[in-house]
Amino acid sequence: MSAAERFDCHYCKDSLLGNKYVMKEDTQYCTKCYESLFSNCCAECTSPIGCNSKDLSYKDRHWHEQCFNCAKCSRSLVEKAFAAQDNQLLCTECYSHEYSSKCATCKKTIMPGSRKMEYKGSSWHETCFQCNRCRQPIGTKSFIPKDTGYFCVPCFEKQFAYQCCACKKAITVGGVTYEEKPWHRDCFLCIGCKKPLSGKPFTSRENFPYCLDCFNNLFAKKCVGCTKPITSLAGAKYISFEERQWHSECFTCTLCSVTLVGRGFHTQRDNILCTDCGREK
Repeated sequence: MSAAERFDCHYCKDSLLGNKYVMKEDTQYCTKCYESLFSNCCAECTSPIGCNSKDLSYKDRHWHEQCFNCAKCSRSLVEKAFAAQDNQLLCTECYSHEYSSKCATCKKTIMPGSRKMEYKGSSWHETCFQCNRCRQPIGTKSFIPKDTGYFCVPCFEKQFAYQCCACKKAITVGGVTYEEKPWHRDCFLCIGCKKPLSGKPFTSRENFPYCLDCFNNLFAKKCVGCTKPITSLAGAKYISFEERQWHSECFTCTLCSVTLVGRGFHTQRDNILCTDCGREK
């Protein structure tokens, strides 16, 4: 037989005429060479998975069809749902019995592949994780825990939340209490400049809250010397004379600027003079 008429195994060169062979990338191999070169070994029995066997694979591991069984009950997993645990394949029943979490509401097993909700170490079937008030599944919506129950946000606001006295909406996080009334932090504003007061020093007048700048500008006494408000912050001292007020550091002689605190002085119309400047006048 001429070389052109030969049809041999690419690897061992045995004739393939009248014999089974396998094509791989346009190259022919006898079954023995193909299995030796290319076949995967079964993860269960460790034997090669031959050309006449179905090769079942999962995460880079391979099995004969007859070896693809549950590691616990030995039932076939072919075309069935299964789960992997500690490098073993388990049918859903065995996996559930051994490893699946139990629903905190109905106490039944949460089957592998089914949707479940988890919160602080507890698990629920998706349909069992419900609002304690409206009894609707919470799903992926926001919720608020209260005592031993869970509430969707609308139900929590209706049943528990304080209403902000400014915007009349529910306060679900944080908040401020002033004059025994609840406020959102963003709603508790200076009555003058409308800037937020939460976390900042403030004062009040006629039960209205004011930031210190607005209160001082509107109500504090003004220094005759510098015209700025005289505040009581940090125990600031001031001088009062004939219904006029000065910061201690501003109470100085009009002519020579010497301090008059603790010293005698003279008045000349609106001017305050030290005794020396007063004598000269």
